[in-house]
Amino acid sequence: MIDIQLHDRQVRAALQRLQQRLSDMTPVMSAIATALEAQVEKRFETATDPAGRPWKPLAPSTLSAWLDRGRGNRKKDGSLSKKGRERLASRKPLYDNGDLLGSLTSAANRTEARVGFGVPYAAFHEFGTSRMPRRGMLMGDPQARTLGEAARQAVLDTLREAIERAARGG
Repeated sequence: MIDIQLHDRQVRAALQRLQQRLSDMTPVMSAIATALEAQVEKRFETATDPAGRPWKPLAPSTLSAWLDRGRGNRKKDGSLSKKGRERLASRKPLYDNGDLLGSLTSAANRTEARVGFGVPYAAFHEFGTSRMPRRGMLMGDPQARTLGEAARQAVLDTLREAIERAARGG
């Protein structure tokens, strides 16, 4: 699981205001985890990073290996069949057999909201490697360990709604 600790002053201030009003933050943390999980799912739908930039395409060698695993993707001479071309055209980065997205989890307790993946190679995509470009799913800036703007706004909106409910006594 990737651990992000938020150092955003606006988010921290909203959290402190809310903690003063609520005795149990678990429902709020759960809502934050759910909102962040939805942000990650959106990354897969749009094939973009948290800043809205398209994910880098897969390397030709990766695509070739992927095509070689499927029956009917190649003709006897090694060229792509019609089925292979169609499969390749519909292929999204980071979505081979669904294991990565399928391993997406979230959890919450009184003090934290966690979102992560159950497969270790998720970190290679989030941070990139010397041989593979970054295809960010959660963090806007992995070096600073900050959320993307849409995820940050989702957290702030969740906190604002919780503060408004608490102020109304609900």
